[in-house]
Amino acid sequence: MKKILVPTDFSEQADYAIEVAINIAKKSQAEVIVLHVVEDTTVTSVHYTGDLELPNMEDRLFVVRMIEKAKKELAELENKYKNIGLKTQLRIGNPYHNIKDYINDEHFDFVVMGTKGSTGFEEFLIGSNAEKVVRHAKCPVLTIHKKATNFDFKNIVYATALNEGEEQCVKVVKEFQEAYDAKIHLVRINTPNNFESDRLSLPALRKFAEKCNLKNYEVHVYNEASEEEGIIYFADYLNADLITMATHGRTGLAHLLTGSIAEDVVNHAKRPVMTFVIDK
Repeated sequence: MKKILVPTDFSEQADYAIEVAINIAKKSQAEVIVLHVVEDTTVTSVHYTGDLELPNMEDRLFVVRMIEKAKKELAELENKYKNIGLKTQLRIGNPYHNIKDYINDEHFDFVVMGTKGSTGFEEFLIGSNAEKVVRHAKCPVLTIHKKATNFDFKNIVYATALNEGEEQCVKVVKEFQEAYDAKIHLVRINTPNNFESDRLSLPALRKFAEKCNLKNYEVHVYNEASEEEGIIYFADYLNADLITMATHGRTGLAHLLTGSIAEDVVNHAKRPVMTFVIDK
C-alpha cells in the first residue's frame, strides 16, 4: 500500500477519515493525498489550473469564491500535517465523478472516506458519494463514520459468502491483520432465505481459511433476518474494530433489483467498514 486517497468536504467525518488514513500510512509507509471537489453542476470532472470558463458572471464569481475558500482550507491541512508530507488536490465538477476519475487516473491503492451514511427516502433516491465509490472503486475503500477513540484494528470481522474471487479481498484483510497484529473473525450470516446448517457452514469456512492461508482467526455462523443486520449486529456483539467484506459492485437494473449488502452496511454501520469490489 503506497498511495492513500482521502476525499474531503471539510466536514467532521472527513477529518476523522484523514486521521485514520494517516495512521494507516504510518503503518505502511504510504503517501496520503487529500482531494477536494468544488461542486459545479455545469461540468463533470475538471482539474483546477487557475482559469475557469463559466456561462455567466454570477456563476463565475460564486465558483471562484469556492475555489479560493477550498485552497485556503487545503493549505491549512497541508500545514497541519506537514510532518508527514500530506499532499492535497483540488478539482471542479461532480464530486463522485471526480473521485472516481482521480482514483483510476492516479492508481491509488486505498481510499479512506468519511460518511454520514443515508437512510430512508434519501438512500433510495440518491444514496451517498461514499456508497457510489464503494460500488465502483477498483481499490479497497474504508468508510469512517465517527472519530476514532483509538487506531488499533485488533478485531476484524470478515463477512463472507465464500464466493469465487474473494481471495482478492482476503489479501487486503491479511495486510491489515499483519499491520495491526489483529484477529480475523470469519463469519457467514444465516438468514431465513439463505440458511445452511453449522454442520456444513463451519467446515466450509475453515476450508476457505486454509485455502487463503489465514492465521490467527476464528470461524462463526450468525443468524439474523438479513445479511446486512447480521453483519452489523455480529460486529456489535464482538465490539469489533473493523468490518470487511467483498462486493460485486452491481450497477444499473441489477443493483436496483438486488441492492448491495456492502452498500447497506456502509450506510448503516457505525464502525469502520472496508469493502473491496471483486472481479465480476
